[in-house]
Amino acid sequence: MDELDKRILRRLATDGRTSMSDLGDAVGLSPTPTARRVRALEETGVIAGYSARFDDEKLGYPVTVFVSVQLDKQIDEALANFEQAISAFEEVVDCWLMTGTRDYLMRVSTVDLKEFERFLTHRLTKVRGVASIESSIPLRRVKANASRTP
Repeated sequence: MDELDKRILRRLATDGRTSMSDLGDAVGLSPTPTARRVRALEETGVIAGYSARFDDEKLGYPVTVFVSVQLDKQIDEALANFEQAISAFEEVVDCWLMTGTRDYLMRVSTVDLKEFERFLTHRLTKVRGVASIESSIPLRRVKANASRTP
């Protein structure tokens, strides 16, 4: 990956819908070589896909809560059971398997704190193997990037 590829990635990170012509202008190439480079970045998996980012608040989900979960066992079966259960919960926007004192960190998005409470008490606490849960409510987002660029 050379400097031109990095410039292409930085531009696509800010506007993934840009045309090849505009992208080429931004990085100093004509559209055809720009398209070849983008295709090569896609084929090698550097560009893993394209998506739209949504504003949870404008969609009617203004409450975000970060939830840490510790399982009673960290064996493959327990991890798989938890991950399968979480994949069915639409309130869970993101979920990561973690190192450290907690096994999972999730970002949960709901319409209000009452809905979060229902999710917590009626769904998450019922998942087999959950030993403890810790919730943190963010005050405001300080920085947001779609992904890290070179």
